[in-house]
Amino acid sequence: MVLLEFSMTPSTREESKSPYVARILDVIDKSGLSYQLTPMGTIIEGDWAEVMAVVTDCYRALEVDCPRISAQIKIDYRAGPNSRMKSKMEAVETILGRKLST
Repeated sequence: MVLLEFSMTPSTREESKSPYVARILDVIDKSGLSYQLTPMGTIIEGDWAEVMAVVTDCYRALEVDCPRISAQIKIDYRAGPNSRMKSKMEAVETILGRKLST
């Protein structure tokens, strides 16, 4: 199972990137994959082909009117079932003995 964390941003003159982030999140949400939005990016979980297809779809959603796009991508693969986003957090919370703000 793959955990992929990424951010994708067009180089525009506008200070706020929220409209572009919303466009990308719409693609991610409609993909049906598990995801977690963070202030600095988004984590999606699935098999390799699924998560890479979502990244490609996000790029395609921006390229229509964005002549330059920057992307940062981190990938963690581990054989086994999904729900790693949840299980990784639960493991740390168990060690600490309390719930964390996530």
